[in-house]
Amino acid sequence: MQSEPAIRADGLRKAYGDVQALDGLTFEVDRGEFFGLLGPNGAGKTTFINVLVGLVRKGGGVAEVFGFDVETDYRRARDRIGIAPQEFNVDRFFPIHEVLEHKAGYHGVPPAEAERRAEEALKTVGIWDKRETRFDWLSGGMKRRFLLARALVTDPELLILDEPTAGVDVQLRRDLWHVIERLNAEGTTILLTTHYIEEAERLCDRVAIVDSGRVVDVSTPDELRSRGTDQVHLTLADRPASVPELGVEGIVETRLDGSTLVVTAQGGGAVAPDLLRALEYEGHEVLDLDIQRASLEEVFVDMTRTEENAEPLGVIQ
Repeated sequence: MQSEPAIRADGLRKAYGDVQALDGLTFEVDRGEFFGLLGPNGAGKTTFINVLVGLVRKGGGVAEVFGFDVETDYRRARDRIGIAPQEFNVDRFFPIHEVLEHKAGYHGVPPAEAERRAEEALKTVGIWDKRETRFDWLSGGMKRRFLLARALVTDPELLILDEPTAGVDVQLRRDLWHVIERLNAEGTTILLTTHYIEEAERLCDRVAIVDSGRVVDVSTPDELRSRGTDQVHLTLADRPASVPELGVEGIVETRLDGSTLVVTAQGGGAVAPDLLRALEYEGHEVLDLDIQRASLEEVFVDMTRTEENAEPLGVIQ
């Protein structure tokens, strides 16, 4: 199984009555990869996660974790997964260190080892000093930290984070980023769903854009951004009487904003030298140049909007 990917979904389907939550979902996640799932509400992200962890039975297709089928090899697949869900589905009657020890015990970890792992997990997320506190008494940010600790206590090979920083402040979000980046650097495969595009850009090696239960595309954040249009802002010494005719390939739109020429183009960095030469040839002096790259958020919105009625795509690796 060492050669198998961390996650393999092939033609995965799931319907709830007339609603097709997963409609031929197909992609793979490599071992050790930090992989993001992006998609609008209702795209099928949470249904896919629930299939992986055994909360939902698939309607068709293949779902495997490290080569183990999530239904026929359920225990071996599930024992390799740690999940931090969106919802606070936590036993509220015990101190949090006991909750973690119980969780480890469910996976066959002996009591002494479970105690050690609970301590390590709570220290990793920075709430060891709250170990005797019940979950309900924690602040919102500490609850998010605890969900991550619970996911880590079984020492998973695959860590699934479903909106892990939803509703937390900026500092806590960045603290959690540092924790999960370190885990990934140590070899843990991470599957992240998020509505924070900055989070996906910062953390993920690749992202899958999912819409209507199928994969629209799988690429690195940089590759996806390159499909959008950049803006090149060129500040001129003198304001032109009209928009200069530049004749540079790749330009989508050119407009004047005072003495600044704003050029919308595919690949702003690539066209910038040609813009400078064209403006110099026309007798314009450029005082400043600034390139504003397309954001992953813009590309994401465009792709989920334009692919709404597209046919399901095959695997893209």
